[in-house]
Formats: sequence, C-alpha cells, structure tokens
Amino acid sequence: MGTSAKRILFIGGSGVISSACVRRAVEVGHDVTVLNRGGSSGLRPSPADVRHVVGDIRRPDTVREALGRGTADPLEFEVVCEFLAFTPEHVQADLGLFEGRIGQYVFISSASAYQTPPSRLPVTESTPLVNPEWQYSRDKIACEQLLVDAVRERAFPATIVRPSHTYDATLIPTLGHWTDLARMRAGRPVVVHGDGTSLWTITHHDDFAVAFVGLLGNPMAVGDTFHITGDHAPTWNQIYRWLAEAAGVPDAELVHVASETIAAVHPDWGPGLLGDKAHSMVFDNAKVKALVPDFRTTVTFDEGARRIVEFHDARPELRVVDRVADAAFERILALPRR
Repeated sequence: MGTSAKRILFIGGSGVISSACVRRAVEVGHDVTVLNRGGSSGLRPSPADVRHVVGDIRRPDTVREALGRGTADPLEFEVVCEFLAFTPEHVQADLGLFEGRIGQYVFISSASAYQTPPSRLPVTESTPLVNPEWQYSRDKIACEQLLVDAVRERAFPATIVRPSHTYDATLIPTLGHWTDLARMRAGRPVVVHGDGTSLWTITHHDDFAVAFVGLLGNPMAVGDTFHITGDHAPTWNQIYRWLAEAAGVPDAELVHVASETIAAVHPDWGPGLLGDKAHSMVFDNAKVKALVPDFRTTVTFDEGARRIVEFHDARPELRVVDRVADAAFERILALPRR
C-alpha cells in the first residue's frame, strides 16, 4: 500500500479532531467518505466534495446498508479512520465489519492512556499505559490491547493514534470553558487547578491533521502506534492568561486551588483532572515526525486563544454560562485557603 490517493472512510468526521483530518485528507487528494448519524452542529462543515453517509456505527447491519454493500461484499475502502470507538465492544464490532477487507484501520486512542502521573518526561510511545483515575482512559487501553492482539495474531492492519489535548476555535480548553471567560469579563475570580505551573501540551487541530493524514496509506504506519501532540507545552497559567488577554481582561484574577479539592467539590471534574490535566505532560514526537516530516506546531495557544474568543464573540448562542459549574466555582472559592 503506497502513499498515493486512497479511498478513506472516516467514522465520525464532524468532531474537533476528525473535522480537520477530513479537510486535510481532501486537500492532499484523497477520496473521502464520512459516516456518522448526521447530527453535526454545523460548526465544523466538511468540504463540498466529501461524500456523506448517514449510519450508526453501533449497528453494523445499518452500516453495511448505508454504504451500499451486502454482508458478503468487500467494503470498498482502503483506509478506515475510527473516531467513535470508546470501548473494546466497539472495536470488536469494527473487526467484524472490516477485518480482511481493508488495508489500514486507524484507531483514535488517547494520550491520557499513558502512565498518570508519568514517571519521566518526555512521554514516548513506550511509556506504560496505566491510568488509575479515569475510566475513559482505561477503556481506550483495553481497545488498544484488543487491536494489538489482532495485529500479532492475525496481522490485522491497525494503526493506533494517541492525541493529547487537541482544540479548535469551538473548544475552550479550561475547566469551566465559556464560564471561565464570562467570569473574567465580569471581574470575578477564575479557579485554576494546582499552582498553574504544570506544563500542558496543547495542539491545534489543523496541526494534528497534518501528522494524522500523513500516516494514512503509509505502510510504515501499519501495525504501529503513534502519539500526535505537537511540541507546544505552555503552563496552565499561560493558557488562562492568553485567554484573558484575548477576552480583553489581561488583569483577570486567577485563584489556584489543589486539583484534589476541586474534584472533591465537583466530582464530575475529578477523572479528567486527576487522571490527566493535573500533571505536566510533555511528549517526544520524533516517531511520527520520522514518517511525516512536515508535521510541526504552527499555531501556538496565544494565537489559538485569539481565535477561540473571536469565534465565540461572533456567536451569541455559544456564550452560555454553565450555572452548575459557576456554582461549583463559588463553593470552591468559599473554602478556606492558605
């Protein structure tokens, strides 16, 4: 399988990461089909020449029907990119659909699957996979193990990709999302986990897409694992400050609170905070760069923050304060602090 134009199926295609990958795949000349349930918000439109197929990947029979193929017929795609598999059951269903019929299956895992906290930095693809805090990450690890077994036992052509924190203009990467910006603009304090000095790798989706699409149809990527994270790792204080500056509030008050305290007050935040964002995460991207030399960080978060604020300021429907989150912040701020 060479690196010329391929017939590619994206399962998903309208999310933060997948939308940029679809766009990039079209730009470089691939023949792209997107399969999802047709529920896109319209915030991330696909290029006009993408074929859209409505189907539910959780119901393989409907997928075969939607793609116009009978059970015994090969699905006419050379590469399948799976953005919507979160449990081993999801991956097992994909194996039933695609095994023996495609040249590459690309599974989107997560860099949160890596050892948390990591015993050493930078994180490489050989860093152990263990996350005691977050079930989402443990499920991704189990998915990966199923694919590794299929590669070893049956030469299934899987490529595993682990994104870290990937964003676009629609996604505010802080704990409270738009609520944090609303608090800044209202002159209210904003809660930042820890002391704000941990390093956090944050990657714009357009940069991610360059590396991801570079792996599609690449024979050197089949049977292997890569994280795609970029090299931009500001502190959380910098992330909040850049957002504050973009929002026109450069002197916003940041209040630092232990991650464990935040999780105790608002348990819904606990897994993603204690199992991911509370620890410095810096990655060695040499492995993916060896296959995709064009991959680099072109959008740092100072620019990303400006794009985020401009995008939200132009869309009143997105500027919604989460009252539950806002109340949680007030309870956190009311606690005694040293």
